[in-house]
Amino acid sequence: QVRLVESGGGLVQAGGSLRLSCAASGSIFSINSMAWYRQAPGKQRELVALITSGGSTNYADSVKGRFTISRDNAENTLNLQMNSLKPEDTAVYYCNADTGWDHVADALREYWGQGTQVTVSS
Repeated sequence: QVRLVESGGGLVQAGGSLRLSCAASGSIFSINSMAWYRQAPGKQRELVALITSGGSTNYADSVKGRFTISRDNAENTLNLQMNSLKPEDTAVYYCNADTGWDHVADALREYWGQGTQVTVSS
């Protein structure tokens, strides 16, 4: 089992910055990729940024050049630096981690945090 706890959300004006953090605990040795997702009201949850165990990153087109995902394996934390924030970045942001394929369930074994609200005012 992996437990994920997000922090760092809040209210910021357009053009401002926020830094989200996610603390992982439990079976952290089994974590492969980690990611940030977000879900705005009335919309589906979407991938914002992902980082593999090897450090490779992938970003949604809407945040490229503005957001930076990083991972501190020594501290067991995942971070998301968000700059030049826009009102459309307003959402609940979720931390995600996977620990590989569950052959019994025939599905990726994933864990989620409880989410942290980010609100960008215009």
